[in-house]
Amino acid sequence: MMKKKISTDKAPQAIGPYSQAIVCGTLVFTSGQLPVNRKTNVMAEGIENQAHMALTNLKNTLEASGSSLDHVLKCTLYLKHLSDFNTINEIYKQYFTMPFPARSCVEAARLPLDALIEIEAVAEVQ
Repeated sequence: MMKKKISTDKAPQAIGPYSQAIVCGTLVFTSGQLPVNRKTNVMAEGIENQAHMALTNLKNTLEASGSSLDHVLKCTLYLKHLSDFNTINEIYKQYFTMPFPARSCVEAARLPLDALIEIEAVAEVQ
């Protein structure tokens, strides 16, 4: 089984010893996407802006992998505050269409760079 490392300048670079995404066969596995603006390297303010930025980074990473948000099979969301769940759902619906991907949502005590949200996905490669 061959693994292909994905690296794109359309999403923030990895902040540790990991790849932005890995393609294996017909699947792409993204690393957690943080709400960091790739051009300024600055994190967005507030949960709404952070959710949009993290989803945009996920979209860009998937596209660099030969996939898209339409081909996502499973998402995992990590939230600093589970009380943001309803807000996240409203924003999430702007990026995904029916049938929505399978999803898990977990409250995390602390995320890298003190982010409020981090999102990872598994998708089919087109």
